[in-house]
Amino acid sequence: MTRAALKAGAIGGVIGGVMMAVWLMFILWLIGTGFWTLLNLITNTVWRSAPLGSKFSLTSVIIGLVVHVVVSFIFGSLIVLAAWRLPGPRSLIIASGALFGPVIWLVMQFGIWHAVDPAAAQVITPWVFAVAHLIFGVLAAATAAIIASDEKHSAASTQLTVADPLSPPAHAAGQQAALGAGPVLADTWYRIPAFYFACPTTVLGPYDDAPTAPGSAWQDFELEIAAVIGTAGKDLSVADAEQAIIGYMIFNDWSARDLQSLEGQLAIGQAKGKDSGVTLGPYLVTPDELEPYRRDGVLSLYATALVNNDVVGSGSTAQMDWSFAEIIAYASRGVMLNPGDVFGSGTVPTCTLVEHLDPAAPESFRGWLHDGDVVTLRVEGLGETRQTVRKTPAPQPLPARPNPDAAPAATRVNPAPAKIPYTRGLHEVGKRVWAWMLPDGGFGWSNAGLVAGNGASLLVDTLFDLPLTREMLAAMAPITDRAPITDALITHSNGDHTHGNQLLDSSVRVIAAKGTAEEIAHGMAPEMLVMTQTADLGPVATGYLRERFGPFDFGGITVRNADQTFDDRLTIEVGGREVHLLNLGPAHTAADSVVHVPDAGVLFAGDLLFIGCTPIVWAGPIGNWVAACDAMIALDAPTVVPGHGPVTDADGIRAVRGYLVHVAEQAEAAYRKGLSFVEAADNIDLGEYASWLDAERVVVNVYQRYRELDPGTPQLPAMGLLAMQAEWFAKHS
Repeated sequence: MTRAALKAGAIGGVIGGVMMAVWLMFILWLIGTGFWTLLNLITNTVWRSAPLGSKFSLTSVIIGLVVHVVVSFIFGSLIVLAAWRLPGPRSLIIASGALFGPVIWLVMQFGIWHAVDPAAAQVITPWVFAVAHLIFGVLAAATAAIIASDEKHSAASTQLTVADPLSPPAHAAGQQAALGAGPVLADTWYRIPAFYFACPTTVLGPYDDAPTAPGSAWQDFELEIAAVIGTAGKDLSVADAEQAIIGYMIFNDWSARDLQSLEGQLAIGQAKGKDSGVTLGPYLVTPDELEPYRRDGVLSLYATALVNNDVVGSGSTAQMDWSFAEIIAYASRGVMLNPGDVFGSGTVPTCTLVEHLDPAAPESFRGWLHDGDVVTLRVEGLGETRQTVRKTPAPQPLPARPNPDAAPAATRVNPAPAKIPYTRGLHEVGKRVWAWMLPDGGFGWSNAGLVAGNGASLLVDTLFDLPLTREMLAAMAPITDRAPITDALITHSNGDHTHGNQLLDSSVRVIAAKGTAEEIAHGMAPEMLVMTQTADLGPVATGYLRERFGPFDFGGITVRNADQTFDDRLTIEVGGREVHLLNLGPAHTAADSVVHVPDAGVLFAGDLLFIGCTPIVWAGPIGNWVAACDAMIALDAPTVVPGHGPVTDADGIRAVRGYLVHVAEQAEAAYRKGLSFVEAADNIDLGEYASWLDAERVVVNVYQRYRELDPGTPQLPAMGLLAMQAEWFAKHS
């Protein structure tokens, strides 16, 4: 159906609606007079009969007829208004209103009519009006039956039902594996057709903009075909279900995978993850037109899904494990299916984004849908849909309820001594040099910095999400209004130091070490971190990760990468001040830069320093990180701003160095004894470092040391390592 056809249909509907309203008002006048015709015949003909030859005034008859028509028309209009305004079946309201007909008649009979010409009333009432009302009554009865019938049919045809099977199992298995539950489906998938009822109020046309699900960062699509029911039926056989199909069209089941993942843990069916939209179109193709595409009784239509004209997947509709007829027959058990009901086929394998997500390598995923992406679905014999994704406003937040079965979260306090008060906000740490700090220094709670010169400023890092970065930039505004940010240094690639880059003005030059820029370019999309908030990773890891990452908003982030890179060292001028940028990595990540401001005696160390909280070795080697600590100590800066934790000095650097040496030595000793890295981490004596926050990071640090000692050690995905940290934390807390 084209837009022109839809527009013409809408105009026709408006005109038809107006004409129907006028017709109903006339019919309801008939109803209002017809219900009491029999009463009139009895009361006037039997008990109040009069001779036909009585004289009467023609004028009075005409006046009486006009008054009768006007009053009845007004009365009928009121009934129509009530029928459309009041709740309940319209036919019942109409019938109830018509019972007031005798009241109108009594008013006219004993009031108006007798006041005009009582003699004429004696003649005309029992015969002429009795016959006229009898005719009106017959018409009214027939019309009432038609109205009731039309109302029932209208309710059946407008209450659209959209049912979407989760077949074929090939797609379900791929989706299940992508969301971390493994590729093997439960036996139940092969015993009954799996389907759910979708939301019929969010049906979209084939070329309409497609809104994202409010609050979702994982918007996806599913290419399916739809079978449309043409005849009503209940408890259908498979053969009857096949005959009930009037036609087919393309079906796009828009899906919010993060919401779906979270809601799926309730095990009560689909909810907000599946009701942001269902696309139908562009045509309804009848079964006979698709006969050439049938193979062994099954529709085999080649389908292709594209995003921004890049092919995402392709396949055949013949891969349905349960046929449309079987699904419809199953759905009709005890349920009346009505004309216009729609059944989806389930996703054509590979024709959705989620099947291309590898949890072990999230950086290889092309990413979810974003505002402005164009999704095109093509199915031979059915045509093409083409829609632009549009972001929706954030939903009103609903605060989580306390879990009465969960142990209360432990109070986290960073134990390190602070050179300046360790509180959230902007703190001046040197001459026109500020640190932005976010206690307690754990996952995501990072520091940033600002160096101001004459008419220009350097920003050191942004924060983990957009709201946090906006808060920081607003606090810096009194400074940057006079000395605008002209340069920004990214110390390393982790999101808690880069996710706010997009909020910087386009004129700002973003600088990073070459290794940092490469990691950002090939890293996973920021919204993938939503998995830490929604995925079911088991009874231990799920709660741990939600507590650590739950406070952050990973939606709407597009990481802005560096405009300029350097290898080891770069000196820049910031409003007349000389600032040194030094790459001391790889250590924490593939490249780790520090910012030295000699004239203020301040060093921004990035994540080469975690003060009062445990360092984590994502890249290594650990020996190189130890060397980086020595290089920072050699700079002899009195004030050191770490990537996490309170402002420190050279003693803080020495403490981190001591931890790294201690872990490396103990891990090597365990390795020489033949222990696995899990056993080594479990039995390590952390000594004086046991009180540091996030001590469970020792799991990753020991693992990295084992990889240095044995390059054949398998590389584990980051999510797996985080889950192992959760297990260690639960055991040692």
